[in-house]
Amino acid sequence: MHILAAAADYDAQTAVNSLWLIVGAALVLIMTPGVAFFYGGMVKAKSVISMMMMSFGAMGLVGVLWVLYGYGLAFGTPLIPHFLGNPFDGFILLQKFLGIGAGGAMSPDLPGLAFAGFQATFAIITVALISGAIADRAKFGAWMLFAGIWATIVYFPVAYWVFNLSDGWAPAVLGVNDFAGGTAVHINAGAAGLALALVLGKRVGFQKGIQKPHNVPLTLLGASLLWFGWFGFNSGSEAAVDGVAAIAWINTLAAPAAALLAWIIVEKIKDGKPTSIGAASGAVAGLVAITPACNILTPGWAIVLGLLAGAVCAIAIDLKFKLGFDDSLDVVGIHLIGGMIGTLYIGIFGAGIGLIDTGSFKQLGVQAIGAFSVLIYSFVLAYAIGWVIQKTIGFRVTNEDEIAGVDTVVHGEDGYLLDARV
Repeated sequence: MHILAAAADYDAQTAVNSLWLIVGAALVLIMTPGVAFFYGGMVKAKSVISMMMMSFGAMGLVGVLWVLYGYGLAFGTPLIPHFLGNPFDGFILLQKFLGIGAGGAMSPDLPGLAFAGFQATFAIITVALISGAIADRAKFGAWMLFAGIWATIVYFPVAYWVFNLSDGWAPAVLGVNDFAGGTAVHINAGAAGLALALVLGKRVGFQKGIQKPHNVPLTLLGASLLWFGWFGFNSGSEAAVDGVAAIAWINTLAAPAAALLAWIIVEKIKDGKPTSIGAASGAVAGLVAITPACNILTPGWAIVLGLLAGAVCAIAIDLKFKLGFDDSLDVVGIHLIGGMIGTLYIGIFGAGIGLIDTGSFKQLGVQAIGAFSVLIYSFVLAYAIGWVIQKTIGFRVTNEDEIAGVDTVVHGEDGYLLDARV
């Protein structure tokens, strides 16, 4: 039996920074149940369990894969310099963090493990976000297979590209600014969602206005958890308690607040009524947009970004009806479009690097390369994975099962027991 040795003596600042990472990780982890509630309220009553299980399934599967090899692929020693880490470092680094070796003692490395845990929650929520694009019509087993493969060959490598500041090609070679995941999380998930929506095809009776959210309060609860957790998502990405973490926190308040207002104003103009679903969606669109830029914008420019993202995303969600793809819960309109807006916005308004401050379009070009590289990589591989699954074990439920209700057919459960005798 291992004996826990005395932990290394850390200075006060290291301890405080590590504590903030641990707290931030908990905040980000609760965002995935937030996604489950946010999405769950917007689907049919007969699909709410299926929708929420896709998020909880991602928590279980990706959490295990991260510890086994995902951390190594994303943050291990370079296997392919600038592109991929060594998956076996997942074991080696964790052993190093725990000090397993001499005498069988364990001496946990506080900052190392805190960072590994924090990044695990990013991997989990990125996979969960994709599920909204295929709501009401996906098999759970097929989804879990997709989630494991996509996390392995798309998310983990992209995390190396973007979040591995010492060697990833985006920050270390090009100088892409993606502070908390506009490319690695939102563009990545949005592109994969678009690919799966195309592979699975449209829901039965797909057309504008045919399916209303079955439980609006559930969606508002989810949006609240998302916004709450997002402070850990953005501010925690500094991995330190300092001025950058503070500006990231303020911008995570300002941008979604402005986006919320912009979305409901657009709704009022377009449809005559501002809705609570619109308010929740606007807040999320603002959160998505500020994610890559929260460290490098003044609060004033963050508000402008929020207004832009809220208005554009409110319009963009209707593209699926014009273009004919069924992105059930607007993963493309909110996460892909919102992530693109926030990532490119840095090239114009980013403090010290954007066009406004430098008079140069260089950073805008750099941001565009980062954004479109992730978009194309994720879309192509997600489409290929989804297509193979659909052609082999089948990804989509039958039309009959979709009409009957995915919850009963796939999970043998009902979200709501309305019979008073039960």
